[in-house]
Amino acid sequence: MKSSRIPGFYKKTVEERRELLNETIGLTEDDLAVLSSRQALPIETADKMIENVVGTFPLPLGLGLNFLINGKEYIIPMAVEEPSVVASASHIAKLVRDAGGFTTEATERVMIGQIQVVGCADYDVAKQAVLEMKNELMEAANQAYPSIVQRGGGAKDLDVRILNDSPESNYGKMLVVHLYINTCDAMGANIINTMVESLAPTIEEITSGKVYLRILSNYADRCVARAKCVIPPELLVTGEYSGEAVRDGVVHAFEFADSDPYRAVTHNKGIMNGIDPVVIATGNDWRAVEAGAHAYASRYGSYRSMTKWSVDKEGNLVGELELPMSIGTVGGAIRVHPISQIAHKILAIESASELAQVIVAVGLAQNLGALKALVTDGIQKGHMALHSRSVAIAAGATGEMIDIIAEKLISEKEIRVGKAKELVEQYTK
Repeated sequence: MKSSRIPGFYKKTVEERRELLNETIGLTEDDLAVLSSRQALPIETADKMIENVVGTFPLPLGLGLNFLINGKEYIIPMAVEEPSVVASASHIAKLVRDAGGFTTEATERVMIGQIQVVGCADYDVAKQAVLEMKNELMEAANQAYPSIVQRGGGAKDLDVRILNDSPESNYGKMLVVHLYINTCDAMGANIINTMVESLAPTIEEITSGKVYLRILSNYADRCVARAKCVIPPELLVTGEYSGEAVRDGVVHAFEFADSDPYRAVTHNKGIMNGIDPVVIATGNDWRAVEAGAHAYASRYGSYRSMTKWSVDKEGNLVGELELPMSIGTVGGAIRVHPISQIAHKILAIESASELAQVIVAVGLAQNLGALKALVTDGIQKGHMALHSRSVAIAAGATGEMIDIIAEKLISEKEIRVGKAKELVEQYTK
């Protein structure tokens, strides 16, 4: 890739943007045809992906620009319907780029499978019996899915928990076996479920209990990605607001979210505004990522901010984001969805670990974009400017009239469909 910094990209036509993208990363004629198609996902393919298909539901696919992560350039595909998300991520990415870019890292890609056991005569004895068979159980699990072992993954550890052990518990006692599996570049749902299901009969024999659930956990707290940025205050100057004022406002906004779940929910939704579009564009399970992220935000006993913002000794604004990231680069929709295949080509990533790191960097950028707007001119100024185009279209504007109506709505500070309809009627008389 040449550079993710493409000045004036948003001012270009869609065709000009595609050509610039092609010049930057190199796409095939087939790729360009898919991006240009009104039916990017053929109905025949959609019919094989889920049940009862009657059509497809397209989302706008935009590009997050300016991202520099661990010294590498990234153009980031983002599938999202909400105005300002892509623009905000790209704006902050440029700001962080000027500060040296994002730094990221990831843990080993270990996912979790769970086996629920009830009806044990003695749960402590049952737990010990499973632990004594740990190596044999892991070997059996690996035999159930040998191809993942051949790729360097497979079952790596096993643990046992006893739930509802307190007399005050309202629920029945149960034993839960955790199988820890390196899924390599796959999200791993099928791998994990196959492995834990294969162990169920043996677990019943060992514990003298009854196995019910054997299923993956989407709380992938052993598969974590982290992103960080360090920004000098002079890069944060916004209009009449000094860099120090913006910096301190961002920190205070974080402290609000970290102290109050009512604010934390909206704060974290803004982070997922950046994360989900990348997860969707790359053919991954955004519901799994969402569920894991929100659970991780509650890991200390209350729902808190996913990000952390602070000031270092040099007076720089420091942002950090750490989240479980159950995503993959092979299998599932990634393999069959034409747009997802192009998204991976645009990203030019080499592993699921790298993709996870890119995703958390986008989440961190999105959060700073929202906080920076909130502590300066307010969230509505930029958001409503972009939203005005959607309002104009909803009112019946087409072609060049869309921008004319949108600009008029902004100048008159009346961004609503009723007003837009009045303007459309005036311009079409």
